[in-house]
Amino acid sequence: MAKMKLYTHEEMLDRIVGEKGTPRRDAMESELQSFLIGEAIRQARKNKKLTQEQLGELMGVRRAQVSRIENGQNLTVGTIVRAFKAMGVPAAFTFGGVSLSLC
Repeated sequence: MAKMKLYTHEEMLDRIVGEKGTPRRDAMESELQSFLIGEAIRQARKNKKLTQEQLGELMGVRRAQVSRIENGQNLTVGTIVRAFKAMGVPAAFTFGGVSLSLC
């Protein structure tokens, strides 16, 4: 029986998407981070038992904008901060060694 070669997750990403620092890999990682932040906002909203419409009112935006935010689109640091502050949810971010805590 032939031996099967096993690969780490990182090796597979390097082979399929490209090595770290390549444009394709950077784009994939950026998209993943946006998705995860959107999911964190969605989960916080659901834990607070808010609809997208209600969160939009708290943030001063329309429901459609909340939907885009939760889908990882149109994300800026300001938007992320507004979403968590509107829900009164503590959150902390680190950017290049600088930490930002909300609430």
